[in-house]
Amino acid sequence: MGTLFQPSPFDILFRNFFDAESDFAPFNQIRFNHPVDIYTTDEGIFIDIACVGLDKKDIELKIEDDILRVAYEKDKDADDTKSYVQRSIARRAFNMGWRISRRFDLTKLTAKLENGLLQLHAPITESSKPKKVTIK
Repeated sequence: MGTLFQPSPFDILFRNFFDAESDFAPFNQIRFNHPVDIYTTDEGIFIDIACVGLDKKDIELKIEDDILRVAYEKDKDADDTKSYVQRSIARRAFNMGWRISRRFDLTKLTAKLENGLLQLHAPITESSKPKKVTIK
């Protein structure tokens, strides 16, 4: 036997708006994800972050123990001088951090900003590289 009432998407949205335990967030509290690619190879860990239109002096990199932080604070005064007809390039602030495995050597982290892409690379530590063991 089916139900008499099929909730519409609007009903679900309305119900979730007032539900305190819901994952729904009002528009003014939505956090946008910043485009990031993270991958590993035999050489180490690579993190590529989209930084279109940003200057490298405005991007802050911090290493605290095994946490890598990348932050950019938007300069609000710079936007006031322009009268945009169309604005599509997002230069929004971001503050991201990752706990990096001790298998990667953050003391040898390299960073390069090229063509709007911030490329970070941390090599694998010597102690965690595979070793060949001979059998006696």
